Amino acid sequence: MRESLIILACLIIGIALRSCRTLLLRKVGALTFLLASFLIFFFIFDSFCMGWIGVFLWFFLPWVNLLTRIRKLRLPLDNRLKVRKMPSPEHFPNAARLTSEIEGADFDFVAESGWNWVGMRQYFRFFWHPEAKSVAAVCLCEHEQIAFAFVTISSRSTCGIAIHTTNYPFSPNLKHPPKTHWDHLPCEKNRFDLIYDDHEKHLARLGLTKEQLEMPDPDELIKQVESEMRKQIDHNATCGLIELTDDGHFRYSVKGLFFLWFQSVKDMIRLC
Repeated sequence: MRESLIILACLIIGIALRSCRTLLLRKVGALTFLLASFLIFFFIFDSFCMGWIGVFLWFFLPWVNLLTRIRKLRLPLDNRLKVRKMPSPEHFPNAARLTSEIEGADFDFVAESGWNWVGMRQYFRFFWHPEAKSVAAVCLCEHEQIAFAFVTISSRSTCGIAIHTTNYPFSPNLKHPPKTHWDHLPCEKNRFDLIYDDHEKHLARLGLTKEQLEMPDPDELIKQVESEMRKQIDHNATCGLIELTDDGHFRYSVKGLFFLWFQSVKDMIRLC
């Protein structure tokens, strides 16, 4: 009973800490769950080595999804954005606020569209700012019972470099191609003015001025997004992360599954 009560106490403390609003306390709560896993295996097998195995098993949990769902996915080589209306604001309360903030920053609406990607429905609302030579997009993602929204701001240099700043909360599921620079912000930065400020800092770090940026063409924006996606797919095929099939689709290779696992572990550590 003593061992069971110790484990139960760790779980209760972990649940309490994970319910806190303070990030540091939530991370301590995650460590408490790892401690509980260590104790379960330690008490059962009376071995410190087995206790550590109980801890590391958490980091192999993503393989359940990788081997049961991701391995079977077949994704189109030429994914096309289609005209789609945004879902109801009741499902994405942040979308209306983000749209209002973008329009308040003098970005003009361009189009709404969407596609399915890695089993997830994605909806985009595009805006552009001719003076800033930048494009902003609000993206809404739906996957089963999970839904979230994020913002991406993009600029392109006259020499063909694409610069993106986003608060997308997860690590990318494909490698970025050459001449593409991404700055992934913490998801806590969910106000447009903060994201745009970081985008300008991103451009400054790359030594790019407004004069060196290409003027966006709102009529070609959708085609440009599709073209960038195809370039990314081609780059990952060259890297061996994906394999092409005979029906115009691709799937993740064994190397690609390990890449996704590594990205999942990073997210587990960063977002816990």
